[in-house]
Amino acid sequence: MRLILVRHGEPDYKNDCLTNKGIQQAKNTAARLEKEGISAIYSSPMGRAFETAGYTADSQGLKVKILDFMHEIDWGDIQECKEEDKLLYNGHPWALGFKLLTENPGYVGSGDWDNHHYFKDNKCLNDYKKVSSCIDDFLDSFGLKRREGLYYCERNCEDTVAIFAHGGSGAIMISHILSLPFPFVLTTMPFNLCSISVIEFIQEAGEVTVPMLSLFNDTGHIEGLKREPLYFEN
Repeated sequence: MRLILVRHGEPDYKNDCLTNKGIQQAKNTAARLEKEGISAIYSSPMGRAFETAGYTADSQGLKVKILDFMHEIDWGDIQECKEEDKLLYNGHPWALGFKLLTENPGYVGSGDWDNHHYFKDNKCLNDYKKVSSCIDDFLDSFGLKRREGLYYCERNCEDTVAIFAHGGSGAIMISHILSLPFPFVLTTMPFNLCSISVIEFIQEAGEVTVPMLSLFNDTGHIEGLKREPLYFEN
């Protein structure tokens, strides 16, 4: 099985849709994915991701199926608190991930990141738990059952499915499936607008498979457009 993750095109955040440039990026992405043998296309329910997915779906005669749990994540203080206890940067997880790792090197590679104030008291942790649980249910529907951080293959599956989502929910998906600490993924693995990443599950029924990140942040299909710098936006 191959899981293709596509981030949405350049957005008009106010209206939750694509800009003219984002539309061209989405069209280029559809052309790039034409020969990937995609059997199903899924999208976040948010307009900018759904619109991006639509161009690929139309070009391949498929319908876009909604994955509600892949909506962009929320962040900020989980409850009212004193000013001195409030999260820095309004709880922005990308900024806090960088701060956590650089101030506390012991958290590099640590699975204990969710017990630190930056994330324990952050709304984004609720989304992390939800996306992680739901993506496992999603993979289970293709015969891949999570066991101790890996996936057990209950039946053979050679499907290629595409998920169009966001910087935050996509980072959670990568973090959980590959068992990488979320702050580490946020800080070291940001991905561009309309970038393509691929996770492969090479397996046989009755065996355990190690998911492999075989492609990450591929933007070759939009290089004819003005390149945007990597940035910590959703």
